[in-house]
Amino acid sequence: MEHPDHVRLIQEGVEGVGRRWLELGAGAGAFTLALADLLGPGAEIVAVDRDAGDLARLAETMARRFPAAGLRTVSADFDRRMDLGDLEFDGLLAANSLHFVRDPASVIGRLHDSLRPGARILIVEYDSDDGNPWVPYPFSFQTWLRDAEQLGLVDTRLVGRVSSRVLGAIYAAASEVPEPPPDASDQATSIGSS
Repeated sequence: MEHPDHVRLIQEGVEGVGRRWLELGAGAGAFTLALADLLGPGAEIVAVDRDAGDLARLAETMARRFPAAGLRTVSADFDRRMDLGDLEFDGLLAANSLHFVRDPASVIGRLHDSLRPGARILIVEYDSDDGNPWVPYPFSFQTWLRDAEQLGLVDTRLVGRVSSRVLGAIYAAASEVPEPPPDASDQATSIGSS
């Protein structure tokens, strides 16, 4: 896949969301660059990966190709607790990264407090529940539907799909962090003011 393919695959999942995103397993940044392209100037991306060398290459490429986008790199294992400071994110992107952990839903669940209400979670994954030595723990869109519901996410939908020589296909799915229900006193005020 080339840069335009990455952009097309995640475009629908990025549209309509704010500009501060967390990316898990960024690597050298194929999807980070697509995200920066879609978010445009003023984007704020925090890219997490264990490989500091890949993150350094990503930072160089971002500075050259998308200088108006902000990038902070964090060298860490996203399968463990990470210090992200007090940032609250509009979106979380996990592109071809969660298939390296046995329980991807627990990773997303641990990051819930870092996501604002209404934030979007965008998953790019192989559409299979059977792994191989290179992709040990993929999860199909159907499995993500179930996991997203158990996490309390809403409006989970398929936003992109491409065929792949590895495991048949890659999908992109978007889910939303629900907005809190309106406070009963807010409802009484708005009803009484009509």
